[in-house]
Amino acid sequence: MSGLIRLFSGVVLAALTAAAAAAPPVARVEPVTDTHFGEKVVDRYRWMENDKDPDWLPFLKNQNLHTRSVLDTLPLRGELLARIQQLSGDVTAVADIQRAGARSFYQQRPAGANNHKLFVQENGKSRMLVDPTTLDTATSHYSLDWWVASPDGSKLAYGLSKDGSEDSVLHIMDVATGSILPERIANTQAAYPSWLEDSSGFFYNQLTGKVNTPERYLNSRVRFHRIGDDPAKDRILMARGLDRAVKYESNQSPYVFATPHSRHAVLMITDVRQEKRFLVAPLQDVLKGRARWTHVTDFADQVTSAEVHGDELYLLSTLKHPRGRILKVAAQSPALGSAREVVAESGLVIQGMMRARDGLYLRAMDGGIGRVLRLDANGKLANVTLPFDGTVGTLAADPNTPGVLMLLSGWLTPTGIWSIDAAGKVTDTGLTPKPPIDVSAYTTERRFATAKDGTKIPYSLVYRKGLKKDGRNPAFISAYGSYGAAAYTPSFVNRSLSLIDQGAIVGFANVRGGGEYGRDWHRAGQLENKPNTWRDLIAVVEDMHKEGYTAPAHTAIGGRSAGGIPTGMALTERPDLFAAVVSGVGWHNPLRYVAEQNGYGEEGEWGAIRDKAGYKALKSIDSYQAVKDGGKYPAVLLTTGVTDPRVAPFHPAKMAARLQAASASGKPVLLRVDFDAGHGMGSTRAQQDAEAADTYAFILAQTRGK
Repeated sequence: MSGLIRLFSGVVLAALTAAAAAAPPVARVEPVTDTHFGEKVVDRYRWMENDKDPDWLPFLKNQNLHTRSVLDTLPLRGELLARIQQLSGDVTAVADIQRAGARSFYQQRPAGANNHKLFVQENGKSRMLVDPTTLDTATSHYSLDWWVASPDGSKLAYGLSKDGSEDSVLHIMDVATGSILPERIANTQAAYPSWLEDSSGFFYNQLTGKVNTPERYLNSRVRFHRIGDDPAKDRILMARGLDRAVKYESNQSPYVFATPHSRHAVLMITDVRQEKRFLVAPLQDVLKGRARWTHVTDFADQVTSAEVHGDELYLLSTLKHPRGRILKVAAQSPALGSAREVVAESGLVIQGMMRARDGLYLRAMDGGIGRVLRLDANGKLANVTLPFDGTVGTLAADPNTPGVLMLLSGWLTPTGIWSIDAAGKVTDTGLTPKPPIDVSAYTTERRFATAKDGTKIPYSLVYRKGLKKDGRNPAFISAYGSYGAAAYTPSFVNRSLSLIDQGAIVGFANVRGGGEYGRDWHRAGQLENKPNTWRDLIAVVEDMHKEGYTAPAHTAIGGRSAGGIPTGMALTERPDLFAAVVSGVGWHNPLRYVAEQNGYGEEGEWGAIRDKAGYKALKSIDSYQAVKDGGKYPAVLLTTGVTDPRVAPFHPAKMAARLQAASASGKPVLLRVDFDAGHGMGSTRAQQDAEAADTYAFILAQTRGK
């Protein structure tokens, strides 16, 4: 085996040496200096923020050509891709579910398919409703962004977009016939339609800002569409400045929700924070455009969700109860001070609630492990016994039907659609076939690292049984830690099995900034506390080194999107700990959020640059600005998609250019570009397979056999 490893290392080294001869294209340097609160900040590559600059697309194309010249020569890439294609093709991947009347709707990518499709089941039979691949061309693809069935299941609203842009166009279908109605509504990314009980129409949020500008998500509005009407004439029911009694900021979005069997509509004002503002009004007044909204909660009340049941309003609150409790108040006179506690705070983090005929179902979490509870009509709270420890991704309930549908997954168990009946019995629906993948050779382990302040940081590992702790195993550890989201909870690692089969350990660090332990865990990695996020990742890696799982020469770290913060900052702060770093569509230049489409709406999580404390917090997480000339940085692979609406491509591009110019280690810095993809939500299976093969081949080339 050692001879094979040496042979592999020699081949890889030769390939990397040959590729290094063709150096990456040198980016144009055109410094711009900003002054914030008396401090000067130099940005060498500001020009990359202008996607109309004549050098922009040539730079991306030439960087990608260089990256391909390196990745395509790695000896294991072809083998990895073949294994990944087998693993992903064998899995039926389910994304979402909804129960509506006698019908169950579910979105999944059938085994062997290239993209997700939408199906409906009724009377024990399933049929396909939406197949976005029928719209694909030789150069473009379409994706199903979101969908919502009406309460009785007779109508369906859904959004389609091109090339992963998430720039949805709303369509409407008659479910019984499958016919698509003539209405089309543009600018409906994250529209969250809410249907009237009789399926005659729905409320929806519509964007007003221009695509690819910082104003894109500002000043969105709520409209109502009645089936058959001209969408251009849809009544605007809430917009900033429309109602003097309801004031909110331009980066906050309004949504109106109706609920079956209730005379009340709920107005939700939301931004990047988990906390929201809720108001109620009579539904009939809302439809007539003369609602007088009654205040229920403000952001300071720390209510994260609301559920209406008749004339009662259930609220999930974290105020002074960071893991959450459920309150109940009369919707007619919703004074929060008179709310009654119906579920007390416990050791579980309450994540959400859904109303079924037999009670209120709660989705909860215990340090990253999913739990389900049910509050019945008598106020009795019961725990639902799940078939295995994993992630409860979604609960889908219908107020007219007892029980719920549930998405449940594990590290070595694909996501399945399960049902929970009124007696608490959990049954696999069989809607998602089990893949022919033998996982008996693999095992999982949950561990805790100790941060410098003594906090225990959970992390999970997946590897082949019989692993030797000799410090020589390649390891790939991912982290996220933002928005209070529990990003890395058990989810089937099917593509990663190809990397694990090569002797690697795949790990996931539940760093602070996420929601694994509730609001306090989020707050401990937010704003001025954000350094905890990447230092928790560092603590996890150091724990693995100490315990002999791996060593710096064999360690790679990674993260996607906001995971670019811990990834990039760990890279710049402790480059000695890693052999390779992979940042997927990562956020690396937060100081310039003002120049991107998804910028101002994020201020609640990161801080506002116009505020001194906000500027300080933003600078502390800006890994692009943290790169130092002459630093001996590990090998780095950055990825981006040209149509990305969430993290502007200039973030990975600037980071790549800066590292290529600054690093003195001689190790490769590669920028991988998808020209027909965005943030990844709308990427096809083939696109995801190719990116995984590139990533794993790159990691093994840098971490194996040294």
